Amino acid sequence: MKAIQYTSFGDSSVLHLTQIDKPTVKEDEVLIKATAVTINPFDIKVRSGNMQSAMPVQLPYLPGSDAVGVVEAVGSKTTRLKVGDEVFATSYGGTFAEFAAIKEVQVALKPTNISANEAVSLAIPIATAYTLLIEDAQLQAGQKILIHGAGGGVGSIMVQIAKALGAYVIGTASGEGVDMVKNLGADEVIDYKTQDFTQLVKDVDIVADLVGGETLAKSFSVLKKGGKLLSTVMPPDAAQAEKFGVMAKMVQSSPSFTKLDFGKKLVEEGKIKPQVAKIMKLEEAAAAQDLVTNGGVNGKIILEIN
Repeated sequence: MKAIQYTSFGDSSVLHLTQIDKPTVKEDEVLIKATAVTINPFDIKVRSGNMQSAMPVQLPYLPGSDAVGVVEAVGSKTTRLKVGDEVFATSYGGTFAEFAAIKEVQVALKPTNISANEAVSLAIPIATAYTLLIEDAQLQAGQKILIHGAGGGVGSIMVQIAKALGAYVIGTASGEGVDMVKNLGADEVIDYKTQDFTQLVKDVDIVADLVGGETLAKSFSVLKKGGKLLSTVMPPDAAQAEKFGVMAKMVQSSPSFTKLDFGKKLVEEGKIKPQVAKIMKLEEAAAAQDLVTNGGVNGKIILEIN
């Protein structure tokens, strides 16, 4: 089957189109004939080699954190899915290919009211947003949340889920992302290139940081005492958390069909709208990753497989 692999770590030039054997399905897996995957910052970090100490992978490596397609085969111990089901899934690698064998617990039925491309654009964002907002933040209706990077692939979905949960949502974005985030229902949107969020925001219950660096460091000051600073990109400073009297941690999302099912319901209720920035081909994986690395992408980049 056609696949994207790399045999050494580095920049996008290490990605190569190749032919490898179709995976065989294990007893707890389903085999998905994939039609699309997406570009995720996590995959770029793994490709660079910077994740080897925390999450080592063996070379040659087949990247990819999500997939959408049709179930072609099921393992002997699977119970929820059947051959022919249209599904979307999240995974730790292994999806940049025509077929992907993924544990059934990481696969859910695709929302019925959107396309396959739109569904795959939601897989990682839904899983990440669920982990941060529901598991770690325990976001409640009426609480105030600041979402950094609200125009990105994860941020745009996080805005919509936070609104569905009844929160007051403030988002940071730039350029065309400002209007996009407003249209997604955010109560306030701050253009981080022309405005200083620390001068405009105070006493929020939760900060969801999808940016890191200086943005993360400055976010302690806008939280109320007992608030929560949650970052998907880097560990917050523990000393600063103690100084400001807040809880701070790095969020790491694990794949689960329950998270996808939660998002699927909101999609079918019209409370989440997919945000697709660009559609490319699997063969263009390197160029697509570079677009994400360069920043400024609002929504998700899709790689079609055909």
